Amino acid sequence: MNILILGGGGREHTFAWKISQSPLCEKLLIAPGNAGTAQLGENVAVNPNDFEAVKALVLDKDIDMVVVGPEEPLVRGVYDFFKNDDALSGVKVIGPSAEGAKLEGSKAFAKAFMEEFNIPTAGYREFTESSLEEGLEYIAGVTPPVVLKADGLAAGKGVLILSSVEEAQEEFKAMLSGKFGAAGNTVVVEDFLDGIEFSVFVLTDGKDYKVFPVAKDYKRIGEGDTGLNTGGMGAVSPVSFVDDVLMTKVEEQIIKPTIKGIQEREMAYEGFVFLGLIKVGDDPMVIEYNCRMGDPETEVVFPRMKNDLVELMKATAEIRLGEITIEKDSRAATTVMLVSGGYPGSYEKGKHITGIEETSGSIIFHAGTKAEGETVLTNGGRVIAITSYGETVEEALEASKKNAAIIDFEGKYFRRDIGFDV
Repeated sequence: MNILILGGGGREHTFAWKISQSPLCEKLLIAPGNAGTAQLGENVAVNPNDFEAVKALVLDKDIDMVVVGPEEPLVRGVYDFFKNDDALSGVKVIGPSAEGAKLEGSKAFAKAFMEEFNIPTAGYREFTESSLEEGLEYIAGVTPPVVLKADGLAAGKGVLILSSVEEAQEEFKAMLSGKFGAAGNTVVVEDFLDGIEFSVFVLTDGKDYKVFPVAKDYKRIGEGDTGLNTGGMGAVSPVSFVDDVLMTKVEEQIIKPTIKGIQEREMAYEGFVFLGLIKVGDDPMVIEYNCRMGDPETEVVFPRMKNDLVELMKATAEIRLGEITIEKDSRAATTVMLVSGGYPGSYEKGKHITGIEETSGSIIFHAGTKAEGETVLTNGGRVIAITSYGETVEEALEASKKNAAIIDFEGKYFRRDIGFDV
């Protein structure tokens, strides 16, 4: 099969790494890709959100399967674009329809979905500019911390947890006044859930589903989970507190009702469902849905998958996922993210990266990089994910941190305490 991956981050490099191992993959293209994906396939300078350019590429290169990495093309309807085009309708697309992608693209839609199918989540209310005063009054009656969520996609920055009512009211007004653009036209005010978070990934063909290894990521920039939220500073798998009892609850109370909802709503859904979960007491609750694999969790989940990923995705597109059995590596996998100085605020690009060739015992996944000849330069906030195996999470983390010290670029920063709470 000729396969095209849309995207250019650490998640997409991990997809490329796993797909390139499959004997089913004849040719691999990545649009736009990065310096790491270029070593596994052909990078093509095409914007994943430019569907006409993607179409031209697919037809020119005789692509059989398109794997959609990031959420934006899915929310914009890339699946539907393919299925409604006579020239493209035979191409397998891994990802949900625009309707299915609303589970990530609209927080209000996701909350209503969970309410309808009795899926445990935090209580909430949604407000728009026309109900501003009502929203301020509602927040005044909430016991802090107050959780505010921009309804639409806001590049991972649209969720705020505020420690006082006054601060929450000010941010609420700012969000409805355009702080996050159109994403904040509707704001969801949510009850705060106190617990410990973890990530569950499900692949579904809309009928059957398969559960991938569980992971936990670390979003905050500072050690001890302090400071601003980022796209993710690292991840671990497995997660010590997620035992068989908890996973049975996740499957019965969350996964099965989610798949049932997808079926009953008649959503075309042939792809990944990310469940951002929190353990409150002894029970799991949903914080959020994503309609694709997470980043940096993919960098620890795929290394623990023994299955041929192309075979899995092919079965998904052909609605025969039920035939497949998931095989997992018993070893732990961890990833530590190297980020640019200043991230998640403003940062400079174009810093020369050294030491990649000197590393050993880890898999180096590029996130925000680009190649200029033989030189690899920084090209984003999150630059490189260093993934390692170990018999324990601690052993794997030691290997990742050792190599994190070897790779270098001006302003490099990484968290040395990934996995501290598990």
